[in-house]
Amino acid sequence: MRFILFFIIIAVLIIVHEGGHFIIGKKSGIGVEEFNIGFGPVIFSRIHNKTKYSLRLLPLGGNCVFEGFDGEESDSPTSFINSPVWARLSTVAAGPFMNFVLAFFLSLFVIGSIGYDRPVVSDVMEGFPAQDAGLMEGDEIVSINGRKMVIYRDISMYILFHEGENMNVRYKRDGLLYETVIIPRYDSGSGRYLLGIFGGERQKGNALLTVRYSLSEVRYWIEMTVYSIAGVFKKGAELDDLAGPVGVAGVVGDVYEESKPEGLFVVWLNMLQLTILLSADLGVMNLLPFPALDGGRLVFLLIEALTGKGVNKKIEAGFHFFGMCCLLILMMCVMYNDISRIFGK
Repeated sequence: MRFILFFIIIAVLIIVHEGGHFIIGKKSGIGVEEFNIGFGPVIFSRIHNKTKYSLRLLPLGGNCVFEGFDGEESDSPTSFINSPVWARLSTVAAGPFMNFVLAFFLSLFVIGSIGYDRPVVSDVMEGFPAQDAGLMEGDEIVSINGRKMVIYRDISMYILFHEGENMNVRYKRDGLLYETVIIPRYDSGSGRYLLGIFGGERQKGNALLTVRYSLSEVRYWIEMTVYSIAGVFKKGAELDDLAGPVGVAGVVGDVYEESKPEGLFVVWLNMLQLTILLSADLGVMNLLPFPALDGGRLVFLLIEALTGKGVNKKIEAGFHFFGMCCLLILMMCVMYNDISRIFGK
């Protein structure tokens, strides 16, 4: 079951991402040669309106192949290279954007089912800085160092990525606003800096609140991904900080096994939450300004849009080919590391 769930999640992410490219490309008049799910030998294919739709053996990726996408010279008006620059920009950006849209719609179901986690203190840890500062059960954390706290996890995320900093905490109690300075303390048990508070209890709201907190859910995972990427580069990237398909499959399996005793509905909710995380993560990763990724292609397209003249197409194609080679090498290294960790347990 764990592998079935993994492949379903991956398939949904791929179809939504590549579907974004496909739909906007088609609407912009760009010819689509092939829309495929998976890599390797073709299992099933069909041609409809000059586009080949195919399902391939390895369901770990996908692709939307546009006519003239990688700089091939063409006289066709439907070629990607001959299409207006803003049509190409929107087509490339549509993939990551649809990942964020997917994360939002899944969040609507999750938040509508179990509610949202307001940044309210449910308990204070004995002997920790929050207690010394006078925080009490029921206090609502409004902001830390001027950064607004919308959901409780914002507090944990801010402390995690601002270790050792003094925290200027503003909070509400009985409708009144208070302010205090708290210095997080390192806790050897958890290996993290802590204020010393508990929270995260969920509550349900009306439709407008569900929409609002669903947007906050997506924003949270986008920020978490961005902060995590920045943290990796700040301390120096290591393979153990990365996870490929094998690592993700392991996470899906662990979440499934932990959720199974709680019943089918809990499994369903946790799979949705994991899909939200992965979808937001995929959207952010694809927007990185690295050759071969959507973000790298957007850089070249923005240069063309702003200057009126694009980079030489052969040079651009060379950059993307180099980027693809680097990504394939990285993917193989990450996959080997994931397998080593699994069998090394």
